[in-house]
Amino acid sequence: MANSKTVLSTFFIPLTFFYFSAMVKANFYKHISPTHLGFREEKLTHIRFFFHEVVTSSKPSIVIATEPLRGKSNCPLPFGSLVVMEDALTIGPELESKQVGKAQGFYISTAQTEGTELELVMGMTYAFTEGEFNGSTLSVLGRNVIISEVREMPIIGGTGAFRFARGFVRAKSVKVDYLKGDAVVEYNVYVFHYSSPSSHQPFNEGLQFMTDPILSKISTF
Repeated sequence: MANSKTVLSTFFIPLTFFYFSAMVKANFYKHISPTHLGFREEKLTHIRFFFHEVVTSSKPSIVIATEPLRGKSNCPLPFGSLVVMEDALTIGPELESKQVGKAQGFYISTAQTEGTELELVMGMTYAFTEGEFNGSTLSVLGRNVIISEVREMPIIGGTGAFRFARGFVRAKSVKVDYLKGDAVVEYNVYVFHYSSPSSHQPFNEGLQFMTDPILSKISTF
């Protein structure tokens, strides 16, 4: 009797372990349709707002986190400088106009040239607080050559109404003080995203992505 139990244990324990291992390896992902998450057709949306960078204020919207060449360069933002920002987004060029969101992120001075010809790499998230896109965000990462009349940067993603977002933004300076740092920039955003019943719709996440006929085989032992 003891020998038979030993034989069964020796056979079934490794076999069960094999089935569970195969299940985990085979089912950690699953190809699904966008409609599975409630997404319908993809649409293109144009959003326009004004970005305000305020430096000469008792409550500036940026802070220079690091400036390694300070005092060694005549550039207003020397090479290697890192700036962290939280800038207001409004519907008009005046700071007092209605605010529709804020841009939170950073930018790095990436050009070694002297003078006011700033070249930046920007990473920022537009967090919208008004209208249809209230609570949704768009994230942008790209090169921004300040002296160019129009600059273009890619949209790398989004949340809420902008899940699966892709597109680009075009920035055009309205007013810039290169020495003090104050700036007003017009942004035109062109973004592809899905329309969905609700940006807060819960997803059916969990065991349905891990199910497999192999479970029924295990239960027969």
